Amino acid sequence: MRPLVFAIALCLGAVAVPAGAAEATATKAVYGWAWSTGVTGIRITPMAATYRKPLHTFKAVPGAKELRLDYAKAAFRRVTVACDLKETEGKVALDRAGLGTTVCEPRDLTADLASGPSAVRVEYRGTKAVKISEVLAHGPEPRTTRGTVKRIDDTTVLFTGAGRTLKLGYTNLMTFGRTTRRCGDGWLAGKPVNADKHGLGKKPCQASDFAQALKSVGHPVLVQVDYVPQVNELSGVREVFGDA
Repeated sequence: MRPLVFAIALCLGAVAVPAGAAEATATKAVYGWAWSTGVTGIRITPMAATYRKPLHTFKAVPGAKELRLDYAKAAFRRVTVACDLKETEGKVALDRAGLGTTVCEPRDLTADLASGPSAVRVEYRGTKAVKISEVLAHGPEPRTTRGTVKRIDDTTVLFTGAGRTLKLGYTNLMTFGRTTRRCGDGWLAGKPVNADKHGLGKKPCQASDFAQALKSVGHPVLVQVDYVPQVNELSGVREVFGDA
């Protein structure tokens, strides 16, 4: 298109925007559990949400792909009546759709996510979160099962068990039961001095010890886990000695 014709067309609004570009800049919204990926990043797998005052119920969406978004400039709304509260303390700030209404800053979301994943509704364009609204959501009961875990990073593993593979996150609140003599030992190092009759670790250790122990192996290792479905959160891990 010649410059003059292009200028006229632009003034008249006749220049078409490529479909891909329009889609990339369109604002979309998803519900789910937001996990911190460090600094001002989150990861969230979109879920179907239904609302029955005052709680949302999330349901997994088959084939849903994880989103990674930056919230450095996003508006953040909390369900608590103050931005720095860790719990609602019996008072909530919700609109008619069950979305948080307390006006907060991205740094408040960073502090909130430091304690674990948060149930949210996220409006985003491309890879940027525009608005994040905290919601109250049902938390499923933890499940206990055996399988293998493989390290992704210091707060995330791939768990394979019961015919499925899940990406599970954890925080410093996770418990870790070891079969080894010391919490800082390598995976299954030495004799199983702290294994019960089922081969499960019973020495109480911390999430940081779990992260460090996984670094000592480059392959999946056998464990028994307590995890929260849908939230995909590890609440407890027990080392398993051998195939006991």
